[in-house]
Amino acid sequence: MVQTIAWRDDQVVMIDQRKLPHQEKYVVCKNHRSVIRAIQALVIRGAPAIGVAAAMGVALGALKIRTGDRALFKARFHAVCSDMVAARPTAANLAWAVERMRRVVNGKNNEEVEKLKALLVSEAQGILEEDIAINQAMGRHGQRLLKNGDRVLTHCNAGALATGGYGTALGVVRAAVAAGKQIQVVADETRPFLQGARLTAWELVEEGIPVTVISDNAAGYLMQQGQVDAVIVGADRIAANGDVANKIGTYMVAVLAKTHKVPFYVAAPLSTIDISTKTGAKIPIEQRDQKEVTHFLGKRIVPERAAAQYPAFDVTPHRYVSAIITEKGVISPPFKAGIRHFFSAA
Repeated sequence: MVQTIAWRDDQVVMIDQRKLPHQEKYVVCKNHRSVIRAIQALVIRGAPAIGVAAAMGVALGALKIRTGDRALFKARFHAVCSDMVAARPTAANLAWAVERMRRVVNGKNNEEVEKLKALLVSEAQGILEEDIAINQAMGRHGQRLLKNGDRVLTHCNAGALATGGYGTALGVVRAAVAAGKQIQVVADETRPFLQGARLTAWELVEEGIPVTVISDNAAGYLMQQGQVDAVIVGADRIAANGDVANKIGTYMVAVLAKTHKVPFYVAAPLSTIDISTKTGAKIPIEQRDQKEVTHFLGKRIVPERAAAQYPAFDVTPHRYVSAIITEKGVISPPFKAGIRHFFSAA
């Protein structure tokens, strides 16, 4: 299993996902601003992975604060947290992880600054370890939804690369394979960053799990031909009613799945569910640079005077979702009540 991100010698080391599958290179971040740049430039992406990176970035920022005064340290620390939260707006895990780091400092009024720094580093490392364990638990719950011989369509990358390790949607596939089931994966290429073609396919090839890459506009055809048995995707934020924000194009896949009576599953940790956001209409959608659409490998591929638009995510209404797979179990419709029950039991 690929290691997406690690804390080494008071630095954050992450695999550069822009270079895969052709090069396995790593980026070393020495301060919190370099972590922010890595998140924004898609060196690291995927909501859980971004959450881990944010926590480590905050810890790194804290280490760079040169003062022994607790009040001054806290003021500068909260400025680091504010910088980190602004890195990308849609993924709920980023804000969740930063808030968890804030609580470490806010809950300790008498600790010396050096002790606070050590606690923050420990918390960030703990978030990484917990994320892997959460994904493995999610996989165990979710694999029960898959049958031997199933052909599973994915959109974007929701594997080890999108998390601290193991994966959300691909974690379910991994767990099904580990349980002895023969599973084949159909990976949407996922324009324009090609997370499916480059990252999902790379992970599965490395593990020997059969994978077929298709263009995004071929998903409906395969469903029409009866060549897809289930769809599993990850999520960047889930509203309290079960509406799901995920990589742009997910909504189209969900509508197609509903039309062809193919179950559409979402695999995401509880930290991705934002119970303060009532519906998907309230989820902010990141608008990225149009050059990511107009250019490919540094070369412009559309006419000079043509404009482009790149919303990085879309929202799938909960009526298209068959189930939400979490580390605590599977949430079935009605999602509002199911989500409320899972959070009250947490």
